[in-house]
Amino acid sequence: MRPATLARLVTMVIALAAASCQTIDDASRVINRADLVNDLASRLDGSGELTYSAEYQLPGGAAAMIAQAQAPLRSAYEYPGGKLTVTADATADCRTASGATTCTLTAPPSPNNQPAVAVFTDANEHGLVPPTMVIGLLTAAALDADATIEQSDTTIAGRHATCVRVEKVQNAAASAFDACITTEGVLGSFSGVVNGTDVEIAMTRYRDAVDANAFALPADAKIVDRRAGA
Repeated sequence: MRPATLARLVTMVIALAAASCQTIDDASRVINRADLVNDLASRLDGSGELTYSAEYQLPGGAAAMIAQAQAPLRSAYEYPGGKLTVTADATADCRTASGATTCTLTAPPSPNNQPAVAVFTDANEHGLVPPTMVIGLLTAAALDADATIEQSDTTIAGRHATCVRVEKVQNAAASAFDACITTEGVLGSFSGVVNGTDVEIAMTRYRDAVDANAFALPADAKIVDRRAGA
């Protein structure tokens, strides 16, 4: 074989090997990225089995709270201007306007094994993003090969958390966002534009206990009972 031909052959083999390694490396990065966000989504989904209360800071100094207890499963959200609770008896959506609070009661989820995040769908209105929505966003990122994901670790309210910065997600409620999930599986922080609205929350306190009145309705609230037979 002539030297020039041999040189060209060696060059082609090296190029093919490099391309093959690049393809394998790219596939590995996609798999690792999918594993990361799927692990965080699974961790967050598992928080439905916890008893805890978490306080959050919203933009402008406003505060919010998520509480959950087991046996029986009860959940509550408190946010500026309202509160949502889910118990075995009812889903209560309490809202305050012009100094008056009205709580609308509807039937609880059936079967009654879903936390408040299952029915808290108007997150943008209150500045909260429910964990179920974050689970969906993480899942969308895992499935989108063009999404970019960067990982970091931090401490939020004294709890270790794994964070991801996600960008370029297609066909999702948020194309770019930052989310931190604690080791326990609780949403530590979130920032991004969700369905066209800026959402930013950060946990300021976490406890593996819940106050007795966390699921109680405001004492002065007007009750509107829309449960069947009410």
